[in-house]
Amino acid sequence: MPARDPASDLALLTDAARAAGTIALRHFGAGPTSWDKGGGQGPVTEADLEIDAMLRARLTAARPDYGWLSEESAPAPGRLSAPAMFVVDPIDGTRAFIDGQHGFAHALAVVREGRAVAAVVHLPLMGLTYTAARGAGAWRNGAALGGARREGLGGATLLASRAALAPAHWPGGVPPVTRHFRTSLAWRLALVGEGAFDAMLTLRDTWHWDIAAASLIAAEAGACVTDRAGRPLSFDTEDPRSAGVVAAGAALHAALLARLRTDRAA
Repeated sequence: MPARDPASDLALLTDAARAAGTIALRHFGAGPTSWDKGGGQGPVTEADLEIDAMLRARLTAARPDYGWLSEESAPAPGRLSAPAMFVVDPIDGTRAFIDGQHGFAHALAVVREGRAVAAVVHLPLMGLTYTAARGAGAWRNGAALGGARREGLGGATLLASRAALAPAHWPGGVPPVTRHFRTSLAWRLALVGEGAFDAMLTLRDTWHWDIAAASLIAAEAGACVTDRAGRPLSFDTEDPRSAGVVAAGAALHAALLARLRTDRAA
């Protein structure tokens, strides 16, 4: 079967992400039941599971030949041998969702041959929908993303945890940046795509469902997006994790990697 047009997959993902937002808003602020998944995986709520079930039913019915990978359900058998795969985070930023913060997102991607080809990051309470298709650009609420990017470290705005800027990770010197943070990892990448911040990084091993969609959005908007060692991201691995993420314009990305000790994670 010939590969589907990414635009068709993007339309499917966009409708599904908006349906996820409708479910999330029904639970938001209503004290949804939540519990810790254990093993350092963090919290989950009944809203996460309801959205996951809806997305799986809706998306796999439309593309029964596609594989499935989600934070909140078992991966489909044979997902790596399927012609394409859905990679989904039902709610990215569950802690923010539980705490009544608006900065949670639904992150949905179609991956083919290890690369995201269609992607949506939808923040229903922020009124933001980021989309991208491989080779066709990225958009926020229908407006194209892209443009000039900062080249030097001095004064750059960086989305990262405090731990990621510990001196032990920077033998070349902690970069002279202004640190910011957002709970949703997908939103952090999308914010670099739109140019609201100059760069983002996370040095910890990172689940594919957190980054598959937004990494395409950032890249299609003109950012360089790699793991913490500067290697291209690949989403067709048995272990669904990447060795961190660094995203910025090409020159700033190179400047960050030049200072970074890449054998440590934070």
